[in-house]
Amino acid sequence: MTIFSFFSGASRALGSSSSSSKLLVILSISSGGLVAYSESQTDAGAQNAEIKQKEPQKKRVVVLGTGWAGTSFLKDLDISSYDVKVVSPRNYFAFTPLLPSVTCGTVEARSIVEPIRNIIKKRNGEIQYWEAECVKIDAANKKIQCRSVIDNNFVGNEEFLVDYDYLVIAMGAQVNTFNTPGVKEYCHFLKEVEDAQKIRRSVIDCFERAVLPDLSDEERRRNLHFVIVGGGPTGVEFAAELHDFILEDLVKLYPMVKDLVKITVIQSGDHILNMFDERISSFAERKFGRDGIEVQTGCRVTSVSDKAMTVKVKSKGEICSVPYGMVVWSTGIVTRPVLRDFMDQIGQNKRHVLTTNEWLRVEGCDGVYALGDCASVAQRRVMEDISTIFKTADKDNSGTLTVKEFQDVIDDILVRYPQVELYLKNKHLNGVTDLLKDLQGHERKEVDIEGFKSALRHVDSQMKSLPATAQVAAQQGAYLSSCFNRRQQCQETPEGPLRFRDSGRHHFRPFRYKHLGQFAPLGGEQTAAELPGDWVSIGHSTQWLWYSVYASKQVSWRTRFLVVSDWTRRFIFGRDSSRI
Repeated sequence: MTIFSFFSGASRALGSSSSSSKLLVILSISSGGLVAYSESQTDAGAQNAEIKQKEPQKKRVVVLGTGWAGTSFLKDLDISSYDVKVVSPRNYFAFTPLLPSVTCGTVEARSIVEPIRNIIKKRNGEIQYWEAECVKIDAANKKIQCRSVIDNNFVGNEEFLVDYDYLVIAMGAQVNTFNTPGVKEYCHFLKEVEDAQKIRRSVIDCFERAVLPDLSDEERRRNLHFVIVGGGPTGVEFAAELHDFILEDLVKLYPMVKDLVKITVIQSGDHILNMFDERISSFAERKFGRDGIEVQTGCRVTSVSDKAMTVKVKSKGEICSVPYGMVVWSTGIVTRPVLRDFMDQIGQNKRHVLTTNEWLRVEGCDGVYALGDCASVAQRRVMEDISTIFKTADKDNSGTLTVKEFQDVIDDILVRYPQVELYLKNKHLNGVTDLLKDLQGHERKEVDIEGFKSALRHVDSQMKSLPATAQVAAQQGAYLSSCFNRRQQCQETPEGPLRFRDSGRHHFRPFRYKHLGQFAPLGGEQTAAELPGDWVSIGHSTQWLWYSVYASKQVSWRTRFLVVSDWTRRFIFGRDSSRI
């Protein structure tokens, strides 16, 4: 046997044998061989350690929340470059636009939820999920403190810390009670799947109580008075679903009390659905009037007790008592306490909601992003940068701006300040250069700084805050994941607009919301829709459009099949009135 063959065999033996076998082989060879073999292993170990050190460390991304924004971010994120962890007390994604349908059994609760582990499993299992709630964000040390929400015979430490390089806050918001006495104790909310299930049981309870013997008609009326506080999309859709449930199913089961049922919508504003087109708002009020749903506008609930609520009529200043059987409170949202504490840390304590810039990064906090209902995008005003825009465009430093110089920065202005484009559309102007025309509409060859300010002074009037809708949250999640996926590329080759207050360009284009329309189901197989291009559609055909859009927007084929099956079941057999 040659020396080379012997060492090859020894090497294989050392790679697979136990430590004692290795020692026996080593002792059977010469000291020279021992030294040579040891040196070769040492060199290999050093090379492996050096390779590991050269491998780039993955950035740690922590996502708080599994709602529309968080799930949209996770679905599109390229996790090959990041170590991703998800923390949420809810281990599923819920299709929240169908929550009003769950309250009456039109759709079952499990049909609109998808386990978050099913979603992240499709990403090769490289995303970790922990069922816990974030109780504190330590921005200075880039840590979050979490607490498990599993409280049944929990063994071990229920609190833990998580380090991050990038934090994506997508934990949504909570219901705004406006500190009205009795709301938390006696009212139902409609924000989570559990809320919808509680409402469904409560509706059946109201009917079962109303048919008990030895009750007066007045007591039965109170048990069957359903009050919805808030005339927004959620409150209106629930009122419509409840009316259909009672009319199509419950009156057949409880015929003795069918004339005692009453539904009331209380709205503090002058109209319900006031965020929709006026034509939709008016149609909804007329339809509710025909259906027997009472709409009380210009009223504010001041307190709620176990049997009645106190309502103040704004126009007259009158205060009246309204007895009820069940109340659903749907009056908007407010920032969660953990985010309020975080806002105090970063100097946003004077604001009502966590504020981000146009790239969804939290103002005053590097590496932290906020999406969806929990945050608001602060769009920068043109007039704040008007002097620097003029200086950037005035390349020859002449103190005046020619049309040609203005055209060179038009694209960057339109990208950086989207309100400019909205202003042009509303004023029916053909292009940005039309802003430079004089009062008589004549073109000017050049303008000075004062003329430039005068031309753009009304542009910021078109600025609007984004609505707290699933559509906005989903688009923000997709946008941010796209930025994360192209971070390295865009740092080398920036694609954003000019930095008017600094040199160079922004790495990314700012977030731009694209409104795809919104629906308002009004019951009786009729829906109102506000579509892009100022189109309004109302009626039975719009209801079928609603069916198709909501089915297509389901997060998985499983939930899509279940939702369509529930709709079909309801058409054939009606809604289930069991109290489960």
